[in-house]
Amino acid sequence: MKNDAIMVTGATGVLGREVLDRVRRTGQPVRALTRRAALPDDPGVDWFTGDLATGAGLAEAFAGVRTVIHCASDIRHSKNDIPALKHLLEASRRAGVGHVVNISIVGVDRIPYPYYRIKLAGERLLAASGIGWTNLRATQFPELLNTAFGVLSKLPVVIVPAGTDCQPVHPGDVAERLVELAVGEPGEGGLAAGGWGRVPDFAGPRVYPADRLAEDWLRAAGKRRRVLPVRIPGKTGAGFRSGALTAPDRAVGRGTWEEYLAEHVAR
Repeated sequence: MKNDAIMVTGATGVLGREVLDRVRRTGQPVRALTRRAALPDDPGVDWFTGDLATGAGLAEAFAGVRTVIHCASDIRHSKNDIPALKHLLEASRRAGVGHVVNISIVGVDRIPYPYYRIKLAGERLLAASGIGWTNLRATQFPELLNTAFGVLSKLPVVIVPAGTDCQPVHPGDVAERLVELAVGEPGEGGLAAGGWGRVPDFAGPRVYPADRLAEDWLRAAGKRRRVLPVRIPGKTGAGFRSGALTAPDRAVGRGTWEEYLAEHVAR
């Protein structure tokens, strides 16, 4: 079987949906992986049932795949991310996949936050896999901030980390970059200091203090709450305050925080 398909994992998630939409436009055979037994009726996409956490169904799903765009991750059950990546890489080797494109997060190597440690471990696992790879780190998606502020706003005071900047980036912009990388060679345009498979970071168009983001969100949502910046102790807090969550020199995304609020939050 000729390996010419592009596989998207996490294809039903916030980023995965955007990636899948853009992969369709390449004209190349498109596959998507889901744990659901009932597959979507989606013209132009071959859906496969498979479980990265256990490896079940991956052999069939990956047969004939040339490139994998790995978007599957679950911050709520992040302990499963490394076993899932191991199963993905094993299935990729067996199927003769030539290129794995991975999405990571800006600052994972500078902030010892537990989820970031897992993402960094995944980057290192990918680099040691023996498969052609590309790793892209992006800043925060507005959807994550929206969810966080939605939960925090249920309290009388919205607590945010003091002295912390964020740089929201639209997942559609990141998806375009991931697909561009996927149709190219592994690590094309990579960073010499970060390894041949790591490419320059991808960040949103503007940096905001965390308290400003919370105030903007509350105003758009029509909620009256006090925003309270709190100093996070330890190395994690120091990492947040260092600016490690941002990449001002890589402000290449187009979609703005204000546009997201107007479209998804404003009442």
